[in-house]
Amino acid sequence: MTAKELREALALQVLSEPDPDRTVTGGYAGDLLSWVMGRAQSGDAWVTIMTNRNILAVAALADTACVIVAEDSVVEADVTALAVEKGLNLYRSSLTGFDLCCRIGSLLGV
Repeated sequence: MTAKELREALALQVLSEPDPDRTVTGGYAGDLLSWVMGRAQSGDAWVTIMTNRNILAVAALADTACVIVAEDSVVEADVTALAVEKGLNLYRSSLTGFDLCCRIGSLLGV
């Protein structure tokens, strides 16, 4: 499944989508950035409520396919602009992290 297909299936709001064809191979949920950095896998859709610019550094280091900000957490314009600049897919959803993870797991067949 691609990031774009995941976005469409979950009706995610696009904040940045420079790589819509990036393959999503798994998922990860977490808000403690150092924990995510050491455990998220390349290709994961990362679900978080964190919105500061450090999420982009972690997403790049972990090579996640996308970051999904849950619960309509506010993402400032500078973070969105940085996601575009760094070529990272960044989405937002009104769903809870739990709901997003359940749906991502179902879509990926896990």
